[in-house]
Amino acid sequence: MAIRRLNHAVLYVRDTERSVAFYTEVLGFRVVHQFPGAAFLQAPDSDNDHDLGLFQVGPDAKPSGAGKDTVGLYHLAWSVTTLSDLAEHAVRLREAGALVGASDHVTTKALYAKDPDGIEFEVSWLVPLDRVTDAMRTASGTGPLDIDAEIERWGADLVGAL
Repeated sequence: MAIRRLNHAVLYVRDTERSVAFYTEVLGFRVVHQFPGAAFLQAPDSDNDHDLGLFQVGPDAKPSGAGKDTVGLYHLAWSVTTLSDLAEHAVRLREAGALVGASDHVTTKALYAKDPDGIEFEVSWLVPLDRVTDAMRTASGTGPLDIDAEIERWGADLVGAL
């Protein structure tokens, strides 16, 4: 008995229309089904029925206390195919004022951002498994991400691990 992957996530948001605009315009998701107060979106290269569900709770909803004074989810992470995809996302997230960090986790190159409700998510590229060395497997720590240097090292179009 094994879990294969995360199929979709569902978020409570203040304003469905605002969130749909963010996820479609900034991250490239597409709406596959929508009705008042709810929307279901699919990631550009996904074969899932939907990857993200959004349910509206209204403008008076308080920010999540998860990680501050309540337990809860820290963030969701979506993978991109290539480092050029990651670089494109960095530009789009920065332009949207959503980018809050970028980290090099040795085998994972990660961007961190927040949606209009402050819900954090990650967009990452993973070093292909056949390129991961023993030194990379045992390395610890996180450093700042230099996407240009990573593209120089790995190439812009190397397909990352799934």
